[in-house]
Amino acid sequence: METLNHKLNTYLESWMGPRDQRVRGWLLLDNYPPTFALTVMYLLIVWMGPKYMKHKQPYSCRGLLVVYNLGLTLLSFYMFYELLTAVWSGVYNFYCQDTHSAQEVDNKITNVLWWYYFSKLIEFMDTFFFILRKNNHQITFLHIYHHASMLNIWWFVMNWVPCGHSYFGASLNSFVHVVMYSYYGLSAIPAIRPYLWWKKYITQLQLIQFFLTMSQTMCAVIWPCSFPKGWLYFQISYMVTLIFFFSNFYIQTYKKHSGSLKKEHQNGSPASTNGHANGTPATERAAHKKLRVD
Repeated sequence: METLNHKLNTYLESWMGPRDQRVRGWLLLDNYPPTFALTVMYLLIVWMGPKYMKHKQPYSCRGLLVVYNLGLTLLSFYMFYELLTAVWSGVYNFYCQDTHSAQEVDNKITNVLWWYYFSKLIEFMDTFFFILRKNNHQITFLHIYHHASMLNIWWFVMNWVPCGHSYFGASLNSFVHVVMYSYYGLSAIPAIRPYLWWKKYITQLQLIQFFLTMSQTMCAVIWPCSFPKGWLYFQISYMVTLIFFFSNFYIQTYKKHSGSLKKEHQNGSPASTNGHANGTPATERAAHKKLRVD
């Protein structure tokens, strides 16, 4: 196994250049196979989990969901705050920032970005909760693609560009996750759920995040520094895929649903005239079917 890891590391360095030695010895970072194996395990659970749960009663998981979402909210806030203060104090260049500047600032950002990478492993639990609760309609291609790809992408980021210009997307994403996981944590409490109104705007916030990240990455292409351009082109390409998939999700979930409600109202549908059916508001029943995307 050690020989295989050495050969793989040698191949990756011959293809992508020398790795950043500042993260040597850090948990999960020395070799790629553990991250890849964890991703394969995730995909196997995604495939086999719904089959296993098919003839079982769904689990509530309410208490676990509150704790889990609160924990990720706090972790996301910690990462956002630490990255923001480090970049501000280190006078990072917004347009392009190399991976070697003030050592203290780079070390702080690298430490926080490792937690960001590790949080992508923790977030696999999003899908596992869907499986346990039998919310299989939530397990979309976008959901799986985003979760599986982020862990692997950030393994490579941490090994080659663990600071510098890499901070921006992680900072924005951490802020978005503060909003998102706080929403899902609160929505797990039935008494609070009726007062939550901002789910629709989470997807809008995510799309703004992708556009801002892509724009800031383009700045480093237009006004370059020593940050590797290959990583910039890859980030732009990945942001394009996320904008495409999340835009499609938003249209399918909210725009088409709004159109169908308007059509029902024009046709005088009972469900639209009084907004209730079987004691459940029509909007609440529709919201139950809306997909979660993170």
